[in-house]
Amino acid sequence: MADTLQREHAGVIPGSRAAVSAAVDHLLERQDARGWWSGELETNVTMTSEHVLLLAFLGLPHDDIRDGAIRHLLGCQREDGSWGLYHDAPADLSTTIEAYVALRVLGLDGARPELSQARRAILEQGGVAHARVFTKIWLALFGAYPWEGVPSMPPELVWLPPRVPLNLYDFACWARGTIAPLLIVISRRPCRPLPFSLAELVLPGTEWRLRRVEASGPFAWADHLQKQYERLRIHPGRSAARRRLVKWIRARQEADGSWGGIQPPWVYSLIALHLEGMPLDHEVMRRGLTGLDRFAVEDDGGWRLQACMSPVWDTALAILALRRAGMPAHATPLRRAVEWLVDEQIVGGGDWQVRCAPGTEGGGWAFEFDNDIYPDVDDTAVVVLALLEAEQTDEVRNAVARAQRWVAAMRSSDGAWAAFDRDNVRQVVYSLPFADFGAMLDPPSEDVTAHAIEMFSALGVRPDAPLLAPAIAYLRGAQAPEGSWFGRWGVNHVYGTWCVVSALAPLHIDDRAVSCALAWTERVQNHDGGWGETCASYRDPSFAGVGSSTASQTAWAMLTLQAGGVGDGVAASSGARHLIDRQSAGTWEEPEHTGTGFPGDFYINYHLYRHVFPLMALARYASTDA
Repeated sequence: MADTLQREHAGVIPGSRAAVSAAVDHLLERQDARGWWSGELETNVTMTSEHVLLLAFLGLPHDDIRDGAIRHLLGCQREDGSWGLYHDAPADLSTTIEAYVALRVLGLDGARPELSQARRAILEQGGVAHARVFTKIWLALFGAYPWEGVPSMPPELVWLPPRVPLNLYDFACWARGTIAPLLIVISRRPCRPLPFSLAELVLPGTEWRLRRVEASGPFAWADHLQKQYERLRIHPGRSAARRRLVKWIRARQEADGSWGGIQPPWVYSLIALHLEGMPLDHEVMRRGLTGLDRFAVEDDGGWRLQACMSPVWDTALAILALRRAGMPAHATPLRRAVEWLVDEQIVGGGDWQVRCAPGTEGGGWAFEFDNDIYPDVDDTAVVVLALLEAEQTDEVRNAVARAQRWVAAMRSSDGAWAAFDRDNVRQVVYSLPFADFGAMLDPPSEDVTAHAIEMFSALGVRPDAPLLAPAIAYLRGAQAPEGSWFGRWGVNHVYGTWCVVSALAPLHIDDRAVSCALAWTERVQNHDGGWGETCASYRDPSFAGVGSSTASQTAWAMLTLQAGGVGDGVAASSGARHLIDRQSAGTWEEPEHTGTGFPGDFYINYHLYRHVFPLMALARYASTDA
């Protein structure tokens, strides 16, 4: 074994170049004719379940998706009858409730063994009384949960200016876009009963909890007072507040009919607008409903809805991978991808302007095909890194210059970067009884800050410059004692450590921090040569770097070692062998969720991650083979 590892250290693993070549071919075969890539963005069954419930609430047929949706939902059910948030996750009560109700709406008899098992799993976890707020809202829409048990949020919040706590802009953009329509929905308290009862989901003895809002302190009293106010016959100014919300919502519909390019604000905006009298054949409603079709996927696994689509992110990563693999910048696939990305740059305004200096111009990129209101720093930084690998035309240089100015303007007061907004850190939002559905804020994070530093460094900004010095200090202070960094948008410490080492190592300003990170990376390597980390690490830090080996996480760890200057060592060579041995038909299998939406609550399996990151890592590894 020692002799083998010594040879691997010399960079002579057979098959590394062949694996790279096969991966390049696989990637090129999946490029769209217009230049972009977009892999499936797999989450959990709530996306499909809630789509079924949306159709039911709006009175729309589901015949065309019925069989496929049933196949998908039942195919994701576990042996204990439950559904989870990610691959091999523990049972999740709310996810299981929503899947159960959707299957009933799709026509399955409650006596079927699959539903009997699901019902048992729901009751074992306490029944609907213990569900999350979003699930309670869905049940309340159909009269299966009392609105009294749903936290109140007055529509009048729309009038609060940005300087006043609990205004809409205190919430992260994804929460903001969801809460705005829910202010209408919750105040309207609609009820459109289903043709069957869901009383079987209430655990006997918990009936009293259904009308109780879980809260304490001042916000419990505020919710109580709000509910007393709701009982009054007259609510001065409420109609004006709702009209203002309708105007706010309509102004944020994207060209593809979506809101924010993501499912939650989309479905609730459709419901809210319909409750405010907008018919289904209205242009806004029609575009919104039709746009959802683009997010649907159907294959042998059934019909399912993606929470989002990631073409900008995927295309930037694909460019970086192909360049690592040696593809010339002028090659046609890269030229088409670059042209598409440049056209996708967002130069207009959006909600991000609320906390930026007056007159700040746009210049970022969004994650999705259409999300012009919400460009983000993470995508923009990685797109710029990809464009710097391209032919430097005037169009590319101008796009990069605009992005550089925009990212600089988006830096938060602590010197670091968040994804979508500056200084979105007002913690009071988490005191709301409503705040149980995941991240409600978008504070600076290690991985986004690292990508911004990496971008500015590539553009020639010195690490001691006023723009970067505070950000670098932020990263130094955020390093875990064990040597890793937290990953906000990827699972988890393996991802965060890769991002930060990729930013800091080339600067040669903090070799001790990087050395600690490299040591941690080598220490958590699995016996099979790969790396893995379960989503459980967001709930329990002892799982940092612990999990079955995955293709994407193995690649991140290899890229970390490569950035740190030990990419031809024993650990990286073992990682390369792991990837080479597990490549199949030019790519890799990866059922695990290695992307993060909301830490602890919502996870993503990016289907392109399993391919593009191993290609990056192996391409760099193979380049060391003399």
